[in-house]
Amino acid sequence: MARREHISAEAFAKLVQQAIADLPPPYAKLMESIAVLVEEEPSQDVLEDLELDRADDLLGLYQGQSLAADSFFRPGGEAPPQISIYRGPILRLCKSSEEVVQEVYDTVVHELGHHVGLDDDEMPY
Repeated sequence: MARREHISAEAFAKLVQQAIADLPPPYAKLMESIAVLVEEEPSQDVLEDLELDRADDLLGLYQGQSLAADSFFRPGGEAPPQISIYRGPILRLCKSSEEVVQEVYDTVVHELGHHVGLDDDEMPY
């Protein structure tokens, strides 16, 4: 098992907040309508839904309708878009605090990409 960088849950949540604050203004504006959760691990239900064998295969998750698919006629009562960032898998992946900071930023950007309608293969990382 890889060495796990130790960053407390509170410090990790601050890294996620900083990553959002560091986004270019047009993208930071998009984040205002997205709920952001920091979770320790993806749930078993999420892993099964995505057909993943290991939690380490998922660093973040976007849930919601992308802006590209958004419509005036969408049904009411729909939950707002949500991004989950998973602390455990990111800390197990990274070997230094600097890597954690970069991975958190990259994961936030990646999940925001899903919000604007990009698929995984269209992402910059």
